[in-house]
Amino acid sequence: MSGTFKSEVELVVNDKRHHAVIRSADTLLRVLREQLGLTGAKEGCENGDCGACTVNVNGVPIKSCLMLAIEAPGSSITTIEGLGGDTPMQRAFVEHFAFQCGFCTPGYIMVAHALSQQCPNASEDVMRRWLQSNICRCTSYEEIGKAVRSVISNSQK
Repeated sequence: MSGTFKSEVELVVNDKRHHAVIRSADTLLRVLREQLGLTGAKEGCENGDCGACTVNVNGVPIKSCLMLAIEAPGSSITTIEGLGGDTPMQRAFVEHFAFQCGFCTPGYIMVAHALSQQCPNASEDVMRRWLQSNICRCTSYEEIGKAVRSVISNSQK
């Protein structure tokens, strides 16, 4: 046999239906960036270590470089673009200067947003465990922690 087999799939991304033609080996990250033009999920390590490509799938943070696009139909995928730019977590990252170069910021916001939705009263330990999934090479960890704490502590009031 020669050639590459491709399938057309329907993906629900940011509450919109999209059709994509994919190979079975295409990652969700590649499809989001190259076919759907959603470049907020960053191509970092491509092996699941850095978290720059994090998106939320059914409300759960997933590293899109590790998820095959063929696994995504039937799921609800939210990218940083789908948050709309004005969530409490996005505002907190700005207010607490929780970024430097900004490359890791979308992935961190997606993890922190999911945390605030799933565990709005998260303890310090739970917050730290969730944030361990991502890496900031510019060392904004203190500011990121302050931003996330500000949203979580506000939800406890």
